[in-house]
Order: sequence, then structure tokens, then C-alpha cells
Amino acid sequence: MLRVPSRIALIATGFSLAAAAVLVRAAQLQLVQGRAWRARAAAQQTTPVALPARRGTLYDRNGVALALSRETFAVGLAPRELDDPGRAAELLARALDRPRPAIASAIRSGRVWFEWPGPYGWTAVAPLKNLRGVYLRRRLERFYPRRDLARQIVGRVDARGRGASGLERSFDSVLAGRAGTAVMLRDHRGRTYPSPSRPAAEPVDGADLMLSLDAELQEIAERALGGAVADAHAAGGDVVILQPETGEALAMASVRRDAEAGGGIVGDAFEPGSTAKPFTAAALLRLGRATPNDTVFAEHGNYRLGERVIHDVHGAGTLTLSDVIRLSSNIGIAKLGSRLTAVEQYEALRDFGFGAQTGLELPGEAAGRLRSPKHWTLESPASLAMGYELAVTPLQLAAAYGVFANGGLLLEPTLAREVRGADGAVRWRHVPRPVRRVVTPEVASQLAHMLRGVVEEGTGRQAALGTYAVAGKTGTARRNIRGRYVEGHHTASFVGLFPAVDPQLVLVVKIDDPEGDYFGGAAAAPVTRTILEAALATPNVTLDRSRLSRRRVPTAGPTEAVVGVTPLVVVAWPPSARDAGGAAAGDGVRSVPAVAGLPVRAATRALHRSGFRVRIEGWGRVAATTPAAGARAPRGSTVVIHAETARAG
Repeated sequence: MLRVPSRIALIATGFSLAAAAVLVRAAQLQLVQGRAWRARAAAQQTTPVALPARRGTLYDRNGVALALSRETFAVGLAPRELDDPGRAAELLARALDRPRPAIASAIRSGRVWFEWPGPYGWTAVAPLKNLRGVYLRRRLERFYPRRDLARQIVGRVDARGRGASGLERSFDSVLAGRAGTAVMLRDHRGRTYPSPSRPAAEPVDGADLMLSLDAELQEIAERALGGAVADAHAAGGDVVILQPETGEALAMASVRRDAEAGGGIVGDAFEPGSTAKPFTAAALLRLGRATPNDTVFAEHGNYRLGERVIHDVHGAGTLTLSDVIRLSSNIGIAKLGSRLTAVEQYEALRDFGFGAQTGLELPGEAAGRLRSPKHWTLESPASLAMGYELAVTPLQLAAAYGVFANGGLLLEPTLAREVRGADGAVRWRHVPRPVRRVVTPEVASQLAHMLRGVVEEGTGRQAALGTYAVAGKTGTARRNIRGRYVEGHHTASFVGLFPAVDPQLVLVVKIDDPEGDYFGGAAAAPVTRTILEAALATPNVTLDRSRLSRRRVPTAGPTEAVVGVTPLVVVAWPPSARDAGGAAAGDGVRSVPAVAGLPVRAATRALHRSGFRVRIEGWGRVAATTPAAGARAPRGSTVVIHAETARAG
């Protein structure tokens, strides 16, 4: 007869089976799945985090920061790691600007981690950097100290801190650096805090980029352009200022009434009009097809060429090639340009860089338009000589005029001057890069003299300065809108070389659709003069003042006339002790002259004659000066001119 198990035996058997199951499961977890579970536990308790690298700073050529990474910190506290809780509470309260009792209470609370996200500046948290148990978590954000200055050139970064436009995008690989990594501990609530025993890969900061831009000159250009566009009720405008001997861009400004319209300085091509005439003249001189004194009959302002009638604003009879440039004669340049074959004319324009990108570091550069001769019509040679059927960017035009200032060499323009590592060592430095020799030095000099005549006696007289000679060329072109020329729509332009002898600057000013007097000599040339006046009155602008010390003076007696050559004399700066009303030598303090009501240009000259340097704020006529008129100030000190109208750029 079978014996029924007792209740105690059944319970014992159940416990035995449960224990066996536990042992089997434990063996499975520890022996079979142990590695996987240990990895999962580590993943739950730790988390990798990226340590941001400092993005390199963008400086102008004089060390003015245009874009930089601003460093802020969050403060973390592990109370159990503190060596001296009392001292820690005092330092934390001072750094975080919090009550000391509240900090002390947090330390005694028994929690393993606290964090104050801030952001806190380095000055505030620096005393905490060596305090055991306190952890500083660095954060980096992009900051633009002069947010609206050179905005299109500098560009911006995206939400991830990567370059999205402008130079931030072009030089992203140089500026970005390499992020580091650290392992953080994570508690049961998901909070993270540093682990002192876990290794970290330190971030590598990005390199700094020193630009060729001059922040002061950039601001001057933006203000002058903005004021001119507003005064002319224009659709927009552009300014480019290059240093011809290096190809470095010193200022690049662009204004559009419609912020979405156009591609700006490097992306918006236009027909240059009469500013293209010197390129045909250069080809004629280089190939020996004309001399500056060769003459052409200008038909008194009206000339029929096939089915087309060419007009001149300034009707004339017989003109030399120099006169054609000075008076901007369409008829004269069309007739003289016919001495070139189609291939010669095309190659000359290509040699000046048209129809190809310049290679500037900004994204989105347009190549412009220069068609092959096989696509020309019978009227194309004359049109090209007058600056039509050709599209150029303001940057291309500036680089091309640099040929006349640079002895016939075309240089590649640049915005980058130096790359410096985080340690300050120079890793790369720009050197001028000649593209090709376009004309001989003799031809370049002849063209420069012709361009000087444009400003002194021709269509560009509104660009003239009373102190220094300026060379340049005006341009006025009807605008081509969607494939057809529209009546009443024009592009006014002026290209200047400053000074006319040994030029240091090439300036291109373009105004789109100005109302009223739309000619380049009236709408664009005065902007050039305004920029130069302000630049000369600003001490830190990139100009070699010793090379500006030559000026024209009347000759002492009869001399042989030389076309295009002007007598020169050296004038010292600061003025001599007998300047400014015969002040005695050694008189180091003098009165500020009364210049209120005068134009800025005249006021600047008066202050210079009195031995003062000048800084200009605003435009138009002078309202007041600092120091005020009659005040005594040291000779050589700076007087600030406050003009009546302050125009925003």
C-alpha cells in the first residue's frame, strides 16, 4: 500500500526545487550571460559625453575679433568627495552668488550630486578649478561682438556649431577643432556626474583665422554705401576695396532693399558699362594698335553702326584715346576697338579675369558672363567695348583694375591672411598669388594716367579729393532684366585707384537703380570720395601714410607739358610748427578751430591744418566737435567730428 507523502515532505521538496531553480538561474546569469549583464550594468551606470572644442576666432587684419567662441561653465558638486566642506561652501557661495547657508545645507543633505547649470563666466568660477569634489563643465557658444559688421562675409554657424554660411562655412575644417570625450557616472534617477577614475580624451581647439578685412574700413564702407542707397532710393549697392599689391580684400559691403534679392558682392553679376572701356584701351596699347594720343572722330555724339545708333552724353568731334577714356565716349571706344579682332578682344577680356571665378574663399561666387566669339553678333565688339554683353561681379572688376595699380599683374584676391594654432603659432600665411601678366608695366602706367584724368577733368570729378589725387572711371549701364533692357533702370558704378600715384586701394562702388541723377559720376563717384575722406580721418585704417605724402603743387615756372604727368612734392605729417596760423615752434597745445556748419571734408582739412587728427561720426555738415571749438588740446590729439546726419550701414 502506497504511503501518502506528509505535508512537511511536500514543503521540503518545493523548497529544494526552488533552490535548485535559483542556483540554475544564478549559474546562467553569472557563467553563461555574465559578460552581457556586466556590460549592460556598466552602460546603465555610465554614459559617454562629448567635450566641445573651442571654435577658432575670426580676427580682422588688426586683431579685432569678428567671431569668437564664448566660454561659459556649469558647476557640479559631489559632496562626498570634499576635503573641507566649510571652505567649499564659502567658495561656492561667492562664485555662484548664492547664500552660504543654502550651499552648506546642500553639502550636508547626503545627496551624491548637485549641479548649478549657470551659465557662469570663467572669472566667477576660476577659484573653484582646483577644489576637490567640484567639477566645471565647459560650454561654448559662438559670439559676434560686432554682429552687423561684415555679416555676409563672416557668415554664421548652425545649431550644431558648424559653419553654415560665409567664411564660417568656407573655413569650417580649420576653425572647428576636434571634440574630446569623457565618461560620466549616472545614478538611479538618471542624473550624471563626473567620474574622477574614468579617463577622458581632451578636446583639440580649432585654429584662429586672421582675415585681410580692416574692420574700420569695413564699417566706413557699410555706412557710406547704406547712406548712398537710401539717399538715391536705390534697389541696392555694393562696395569692394582691395589692396592691389597683395590682392587682399580690405572691405566688402553689400546692401539690398529686398534682403532676398541678388547674390551680393561675389554672386551678383552685372553689365559694367563704361568701367569696361579701359580694358579695350589696354588691349589697343598692348598690341600696338593705338597710342594715348591717337585720334578718332566722335561724330559729335551720334554714330550709326549698322542698324544701331550709338550716342555720347558729351558730344565731341576729334578725340584722342586719352580723351575717349576721360569723357567716356561710347563712339570713340567703339571705333578704336574695331582695330582689334574678335579673338584679340575676347582674349584681352579673359586675361583681365572676366568669365571665370576669382577664387575668393567665399561660397557661391559667380563666374560672370563672357561669351565665346563664335556666339557674337556684328554688334558685339562695339557692345563689349562699351561694357555690354559682358557680366562681371564687383570683385572681378576690382581685381581687374588692380592690374593698372600693380604694374600689369592680375593677382588672385583673398580674404584670408593668416592661420594660427591654439598656441598662437603661425601655421599658414598668405603670399600674393599672381594669376598672369595682363599688360606691361608701361601700359599699366599709361592707363593709370588716363584714369587720373577722368577724376581731375572728366566724368569722375565728384570723386576728387582736395588733398590727394584720385584716379578712376565712371560707368552707367542700362539694366538687363529677364533678357531685355528696361527703360529707366540703370546701374551706376565707379572704380577708383587711391592715390593716383603708387595706388594703395582699389575701390569699386556700384549702385543699383538709383533715382534722379543715375550716372556713375553722380551716384557712385561721391560714395568713393566719402569713403576716402573718412578713411583718411581714421588713424588706424590700413593706409601707409608715408606713401600718401605726395601731392600736386603749381610749378615754379614754365615746364614742358607731359600728358598725364603731374608735378609732385613731399609734404610732412604732422604739419610743421608754422602751420595753422603761424603757431610758434614748440607750441604743443592749441585751440580747436570752429568748424560747425562746414562740410565734413572742409572741417577735416581745417583740423588737420591745426595739427589735430580727426575721427568722424555721421555724415553731412558738422554739428559739433569733441573737444568743443575754442578748447585747448595737445597738438596731434584726436578731435571727434559729430555730423548732423548719422547714417546707418
